[in-house]
Amino acid sequence: MLWRLFKKILKAAIVFTLLVTAVAVFAWCYPEKFLCVDSGKNVSADVIIVLGGGAREQRAERAAELFQAHAAPRILITGAGDDEINRQILLNHGVPFSAIEVEDKSTSTHENAEFSLNFLRAEKVHSAILVTSWYHSRRSLKTFEHSEPALIFYSRPAYVGFAREDWKHTGVGKRMWLEFLKLPAYWIRYGVNPF
Repeated sequence: MLWRLFKKILKAAIVFTLLVTAVAVFAWCYPEKFLCVDSGKNVSADVIIVLGGGAREQRAERAAELFQAHAAPRILITGAGDDEINRQILLNHGVPFSAIEVEDKSTSTHENAEFSLNFLRAEKVHSAILVTSWYHSRRSLKTFEHSEPALIFYSRPAYVGFAREDWKHTGVGKRMWLEFLKLPAYWIRYGVNPF
């Protein structure tokens, strides 16, 4: 009887290991398909949220493009350090000063979500478009959804360094591989399911 139970547990462990290995191999071979989440061209929302970081990856430019296409009437910049740079980029790309809000305390994706929620709740926002780098889009979307399940979040990332041949010279390659470490870390630390 104990032997049968051991065999069942062993079989389950083998199947689980094979599934995890298959997902890991797929993610390693096709990181752009695994890490990138894009909700599509025709989404609109109450606000666009530009996540800090990725200054060379044109996050603010992507947000300005979406604003000009009337995807949302307002933009929230979240993240300490480069918030004023992102505001200036938005202004330079035709976004009016009155349409820009800034959250300048957060220093991580988790804090981006947590601190943005104060603004979203105060403004009675029901939906938001997240703008970040393509390789960061899965974790950021899942983090925001986890932080406030009652809101609808879309992802419309910037695609700088998306092509494989650009990974090395844009520096995206190193940051992209770090993302594979951050996904399980967020799952363990904050309960953010990456799937």
